Amino acid sequence: MTGNFIAVLFLARDIAHREHLRVTGPGSDARHRALGEFYEEIIEQADELTEVLQGRDVLNGGSGVIDIPRLDNAFPGEILASIMKQCKWLEDNRYKAVSKEDTVIQNLIDELVKRYLRTIYKLHNLQ
Repeated sequence: MTGNFIAVLFLARDIAHREHLRVTGPGSDARHRALGEFYEEIIEQADELTEVLQGRDVLNGGSGVIDIPRLDNAFPGEILASIMKQCKWLEDNRYKAVSKEDTVIQNLIDELVKRYLRTIYKLHNLQ
C-alpha cells in the first residue's frame, strides 16, 4: 500500500505537468501557474515522503526499499477531476499506507493533502 501511495503522487506530477504544457487560450494563465506550482511542489513532497518512509523502514529493521508500481491509467479524466479523485484516494488510504500513530509521516501526508486542496481551489475558482 505504501508503494501505491507514492505511485499516486508520481502520477499526479506527470499528469499535471502534461496538462500545464497544454493549457492555452484566454484566461489560461492562472490555470497554467496553478498546475506549474502543483507539479513542482508535489514531486518534492513525494520525494521527501519516500525518503522518510524508507528511513522508517530501515529503523524498523527493513531494507529501506519500497516497491513503487506504475499507475499509468489510474485517475483518468479532466485534470481537475483527476486531482480531486487522487486527493480523495490519498485521504481514504493514508492510514492503510502509514500507521495513524506515526505522526511524523502523517504530518507529511497532511502537507501533501494541503497542496492538493490548494490546487483544487485554484483550478476551480481562478479562471
